[in-house]
Amino acid sequence: MEFTNTSVMDRDTVADPAVLIVPGWAGSGPAHWQTIWEREHPEYRRVEQRDWHNVYRPEWVARLEESVLSVSGEVVLVAHSLGCLAVAWWAATKGCAWGRVRGAMLVAPPDLISAPGCLPSLASFTPVPRSALPFPTILVASRNDRYGALDAAAQLAAEWGSILVDAGAAGHINTDSGHGPWPEGQVHLQRLMSCIRYRATAASSFFG
Repeated sequence: MEFTNTSVMDRDTVADPAVLIVPGWAGSGPAHWQTIWEREHPEYRRVEQRDWHNVYRPEWVARLEESVLSVSGEVVLVAHSLGCLAVAWWAATKGCAWGRVRGAMLVAPPDLISAPGCLPSLASFTPVPRSALPFPTILVASRNDRYGALDAAAQLAAEWGSILVDAGAAGHINTDSGHGPWPEGQVHLQRLMSCIRYRATAASSFFG
Protein backbone atom coordinates (compact mmCIF):
# COMPACT_ATOMS: atom_id res chain seq x y z
CA MET A 1 0.00 0.00 0.00
CA GLU A 2 1.34 3.43 -0.94
CA PHE A 3 0.15 6.78 0.30
CA THR A 4 -0.60 9.12 -2.60
CA ASN A 5 -0.76 12.90 -2.65
CA THR A 6 -4.32 13.85 -3.58
CA SER A 7 -4.01 17.60 -3.12
CA VAL A 8 -4.78 18.14 -6.81
CA MET A 9 -8.05 16.24 -6.55
CA ASP A 10 -11.41 17.73 -5.82
CA ARG A 11 -11.95 16.65 -2.22
CA ASP A 12 -15.70 17.11 -2.65
CA THR A 13 -15.74 14.26 -5.17
CA VAL A 14 -15.46 11.57 -2.49
CA ALA A 15 -16.85 12.03 1.02
CA ASP A 16 -14.43 11.22 3.83
CA PRO A 17 -15.35 8.29 6.08
CA ALA A 18 -16.41 9.00 9.65
CA VAL A 19 -13.69 8.71 12.29
CA LEU A 20 -14.34 6.21 15.09
CA ILE A 21 -12.00 6.39 18.11
CA VAL A 22 -11.09 3.03 19.68
CA PRO A 23 -9.45 3.50 23.12
CA GLY A 24 -7.41 0.89 24.94
CA TRP A 25 -7.36 -0.42 28.50
CA ALA A 26 -8.73 2.10 31.03
CA GLY A 27 -10.15 4.24 28.23
CA SER A 28 -8.63 7.56 27.22
CA GLY A 29 -8.75 10.25 29.90
CA PRO A 30 -9.39 13.96 29.36
CA ALA A 31 -5.71 14.72 28.55
CA HIS A 32 -5.25 11.81 26.13
CA TRP A 33 -4.83 12.73 22.46
CA GLN A 34 -7.83 10.60 21.47
CA THR A 35 -10.08 12.62 23.79
CA ILE A 36 -8.52 15.91 22.69
CA TRP A 37 -9.14 15.00 19.05
CA GLU A 38 -12.78 14.33 19.86
CA ARG A 39 -13.13 17.73 21.52
CA GLU A 40 -11.53 19.40 18.50
CA HIS A 41 -13.63 17.37 16.05
CA PRO A 42 -17.19 16.96 17.37
CA GLU A 43 -18.01 14.75 14.38
CA TYR A 44 -15.65 12.04 15.66
CA ARG A 45 -17.30 9.14 17.47
CA ARG A 46 -15.97 6.82 20.19
CA VAL A 47 -16.35 3.15 21.03
CA GLU A 48 -17.58 3.02 24.63
CA GLN A 49 -16.96 -0.13 26.66
CA ARG A 50 -19.02 -1.25 29.66
CA ASP A 51 -15.88 -1.85 31.73
CA TRP A 52 -12.55 -0.28 30.74
CA HIS A 53 -10.52 -2.12 33.40
CA ASN A 54 -11.91 -5.65 33.70
CA VAL A 55 -11.60 -6.40 30.02
CA TYR A 56 -13.19 -9.35 28.25
CA ARG A 57 -12.30 -9.70 24.56
CA PRO A 58 -15.62 -11.01 23.18
CA GLU A 59 -17.44 -8.12 24.84
CA TRP A 60 -14.97 -5.54 23.48
CA VAL A 61 -15.18 -7.01 19.99
CA ALA A 62 -18.99 -7.05 20.06
CA ARG A 63 -19.05 -3.44 21.21
CA LEU A 64 -16.75 -2.43 18.37
CA GLU A 65 -19.07 -4.15 15.90
CA GLU A 66 -22.08 -2.33 17.34
CA SER A 67 -20.27 1.01 17.21
CA VAL A 68 -19.32 0.60 13.54
CA LEU A 69 -22.91 -0.35 12.69
CA SER A 70 -24.19 2.71 14.55
CA VAL A 71 -22.30 5.05 12.22
CA SER A 72 -24.02 6.02 9.00
CA GLY A 73 -21.76 5.28 6.07
CA GLU A 74 -18.09 4.32 5.94
CA VAL A 75 -15.65 4.45 8.83
CA VAL A 76 -11.97 4.95 9.62
CA LEU A 77 -10.81 3.50 12.95
CA VAL A 78 -8.27 5.30 15.15
CA ALA A 79 -7.15 2.81 17.80
CA HIS A 80 -4.66 3.02 20.65
CA SER A 81 -2.94 0.24 22.62
CA LEU A 82 -5.38 -2.57 23.46
CA GLY A 83 -7.83 -0.96 21.05
CA CYS A 84 -5.51 -2.07 18.22
CA LEU A 85 -5.84 -5.68 19.30
CA ALA A 86 -9.61 -5.27 19.56
CA VAL A 87 -9.60 -4.13 15.93
CA ALA A 88 -7.51 -7.14 14.88
CA TRP A 89 -9.76 -9.58 16.72
CA TRP A 90 -12.88 -7.91 15.33
CA ALA A 91 -11.54 -8.13 11.78
CA ALA A 92 -10.73 -11.80 12.35
CA THR A 93 -14.36 -12.55 13.28
CA LYS A 94 -15.49 -11.33 9.82
CA GLY A 95 -18.64 -9.81 11.29
CA CYS A 96 -21.25 -8.05 9.22
CA ALA A 97 -19.77 -4.56 9.75
CA TRP A 98 -16.10 -4.77 8.80
CA GLY A 99 -16.92 -4.11 5.14
CA ARG A 100 -17.79 -0.55 6.18
CA VAL A 101 -14.26 0.17 7.38
CA ARG A 102 -12.08 1.92 4.83
CA GLY A 103 -8.91 2.01 6.92
CA ALA A 104 -7.44 2.06 10.40
CA MET A 105 -4.68 3.89 12.24
CA LEU A 106 -3.24 1.59 14.90
CA VAL A 107 -1.13 3.30 17.56
CA ALA A 108 1.17 1.54 20.04
CA PRO A 109 -0.25 -2.01 20.00
CA PRO A 110 0.97 -3.84 23.12
CA ASP A 111 2.99 -7.04 23.17
CA LEU A 112 0.92 -9.06 25.65
CA ILE A 113 3.37 -11.96 25.76
CA SER A 114 6.86 -10.48 26.01
CA ALA A 115 6.52 -6.95 27.37
CA PRO A 116 7.09 -6.81 31.16
CA GLY A 117 4.61 -3.97 31.69
CA CYS A 118 1.52 -5.75 30.35
CA LEU A 119 -1.25 -6.82 32.70
CA PRO A 120 -2.31 -10.45 33.23
CA SER A 121 -5.94 -9.29 33.09
CA LEU A 122 -5.54 -8.76 29.34
CA ALA A 123 -5.04 -12.48 28.70
CA SER A 124 -8.37 -12.82 26.87
CA PHE A 125 -6.79 -10.89 23.97
CA THR A 126 -4.11 -13.56 23.45
CA PRO A 127 -3.01 -15.01 21.14
CA VAL A 128 -3.06 -11.93 18.90
CA PRO A 129 -4.51 -12.58 15.41
CA ARG A 130 -1.76 -12.59 12.79
CA SER A 131 -3.79 -12.58 9.57
CA ALA A 132 -3.67 -9.64 7.18
CA LEU A 133 -6.29 -7.03 7.98
CA PRO A 134 -8.95 -6.57 5.28
CA PHE A 135 -8.52 -2.77 4.96
CA PRO A 136 -5.55 -0.37 4.62
CA THR A 137 -3.78 0.33 7.89
CA ILE A 138 -0.88 2.27 9.31
CA LEU A 139 0.77 1.12 12.52
CA VAL A 140 2.52 3.79 14.60
CA ALA A 141 5.05 2.42 17.09
CA SER A 142 7.68 3.80 19.46
CA ARG A 143 11.29 2.83 20.12
CA ASN A 144 10.91 2.92 23.91
CA ASP A 145 7.38 1.70 24.59
CA ARG A 146 7.40 -0.28 27.84
CA TYR A 147 4.39 -2.26 26.60
CA GLY A 148 5.91 -3.43 23.34
CA ALA A 149 9.24 -3.28 21.52
CA LEU A 150 9.54 -1.74 18.07
CA ASP A 151 10.64 -5.11 16.66
CA ALA A 152 7.41 -6.72 17.90
CA ALA A 153 5.36 -3.91 16.38
CA ALA A 154 7.23 -4.27 13.08
CA GLN A 155 6.42 -7.98 13.04
CA LEU A 156 2.74 -7.21 13.63
CA ALA A 157 2.80 -4.61 10.85
CA ALA A 158 4.27 -7.15 8.44
CA GLU A 159 1.67 -9.77 9.32
CA TRP A 160 -1.28 -7.37 9.33
CA GLY A 161 -0.18 -5.75 6.07
CA SER A 162 0.25 -2.36 7.74
CA ILE A 163 2.54 0.53 6.85
CA LEU A 164 4.90 0.88 9.84
CA VAL A 165 5.56 4.40 11.14
CA ASP A 166 8.55 4.72 13.50
CA ALA A 167 7.57 7.43 16.01
CA GLY A 168 11.01 7.49 17.61
CA ALA A 169 11.40 7.56 21.40
CA ALA A 170 7.75 8.34 22.11
CA GLY A 171 6.92 5.96 24.96
CA HIS A 172 3.43 4.48 24.81
CA ILE A 173 2.19 7.54 22.89
CA ASN A 174 -0.25 8.47 25.63
CA THR A 175 -0.68 11.01 28.42
CA ASP A 176 2.07 9.46 30.56
CA SER A 177 4.56 9.85 27.73
CA GLY A 178 3.73 13.55 27.41
CA HIS A 179 1.47 13.33 24.39
CA GLY A 180 -1.34 15.85 24.56
CA PRO A 181 -2.89 16.88 21.23
CA TRP A 182 -0.23 14.88 19.31
CA PRO A 183 -0.29 16.86 16.05
CA GLU A 184 2.01 14.30 14.40
CA GLY A 185 -0.79 11.78 14.80
CA GLN A 186 -3.17 14.01 12.90
CA VAL A 187 -0.62 14.11 10.08
CA HIS A 188 -0.56 10.29 10.02
CA LEU A 189 -4.37 10.20 9.98
CA GLN A 190 -4.54 12.63 7.07
CA ARG A 191 -2.04 10.50 5.14
CA LEU A 192 -4.34 7.54 5.63
CA MET A 193 -7.35 9.60 4.57
CA SER A 194 -5.47 10.67 1.44
CA CYS A 195 -4.84 7.03 0.56
CA ILE A 196 -8.53 6.25 1.07
CA ARG A 197 -9.63 9.20 -1.09
CA TYR A 198 -7.26 8.13 -3.83
CA ARG A 199 -8.55 4.55 -3.80
CA ALA A 200 -12.18 5.69 -3.76
CA THR A 201 -11.63 8.18 -6.58
CA ALA A 202 -9.80 5.60 -8.67
CA ALA A 203 -12.57 3.04 -8.15
CA SER A 204 -15.23 5.62 -9.00
CA SER A 205 -13.40 6.54 -12.21
CA PHE A 206 -12.98 2.88 -13.18
CA PHE A 207 -16.62 1.91 -12.63
CA GLY A 208 -18.02 5.27 -13.74
